[in-house]
Amino acid sequence: MKNYLIKLLISTILIVVISHFLKIQITDYTAAIFMAIALSLLNTFVKPILVFFTIPVTIMTLGLFLLVINAVIVKIADYFIDGISMTFIQAIIFSIILSISQYILNKIFIDK
Repeated sequence: MKNYLIKLLISTILIVVISHFLKIQITDYTAAIFMAIALSLLNTFVKPILVFFTIPVTIMTLGLFLLVINAVIVKIADYFIDGISMTFIQAIIFSIILSISQYILNKIFIDK
């Protein structure tokens, strides 16, 4: 549970920082917290289904279609969270930066 809360805190901070660089509109910090929670839930429950149904396209594009799936997950979370607004191109860039940053920071702060 402690590791999940640390990951959620890391995600929230990264959402706020990345949104400032990409000029994504976030109204307040609670929207960033809800965005982190929504992304966590969508990555757990919806992303595996999307990946399963798009296996042929993912194989044909040598895995690059996973970037589109990540952007779709971000846009779904954007749809449900009122305080955040971004375009699809911003969602693609946002998902790439967020994934790389989360990987690095989780390796640093999460003990195994």
